[in-house]
Parts: sequence; C-alpha cells; structure tokens
Amino acid sequence: MSRFKQIIAVRNDLNMRRGKMIAQGAHASIMFLVQRLCDPQDGSKDHAIQEWLNDGMTKICVRVDSEAELLEIAQKAEAAGLTVHVITDAGHTEFAGVPTKTCLAIGPDEEAKIDAVTGNLQLL
Repeated sequence: MSRFKQIIAVRNDLNMRRGKMIAQGAHASIMFLVQRLCDPQDGSKDHAIQEWLNDGMTKICVRVDSEAELLEIAQKAEAAGLTVHVITDAGHTEFAGVPTKTCLAIGPDEEAKIDAVTGNLQLL
C-alpha cells in the first residue's frame, strides 16, 4: 500500500524570521485545498487527498537555497504530474515591499512519486 505525503520546500537564502517561515509554509500547505474548493469539478487528485487525510496528513519540510532551485523543483514536480503551489509573499512585513517567492508545496500524493523529485533535498 502506498503512503501519501506533502513536501514543503522553503527558501533558506532569504533568512526569514521563524514565524514568517512557518506562515509561508502554512500558506503553501493549504493551497491544494483552496484550489480544490474553488474548482470542485476537478476531482483528479481526490484519491490522493483522501489517502493523505486518512494517513495522518504527513508533511515534510525541506530547504532550497535559491529562487532558481525552488522553481527548478516546481518544474520537475509538475513534469512528474504532481500538484505544485509556489507561494509569493507580498513583501508587507519582510523583503522591503518586493514580492518574493518564498516556498512551495508538492502534493499531497504518493510518497514514491514525490521522493523521485525531492528525495535529495535536505530537511529544514
């Protein structure tokens, strides 16, 4: 039986305050649900979502070291057919008012599919 999880990749190079980092990861984590609620006709990932919910909603936080690396991971995950949500912070409290890509979430989906893309990333 497959296990299901979600990966949250956070940019380490931004030196965000811990609370900011957690808030950005939380935004990324729930975006799949927001998208699903906004588009109830898209049931393509319903099985993965239900299995993830039943399996304890595993979330793994990893680090990336640049915007380029964040976007590269996003591209690889999308090419693998995974759900990806990149979060861009508006810059109101950090980043001097400049919108900044801070993190992304991949999944939830099957662990093996996600690990093929993110298995080499360091834990946060």
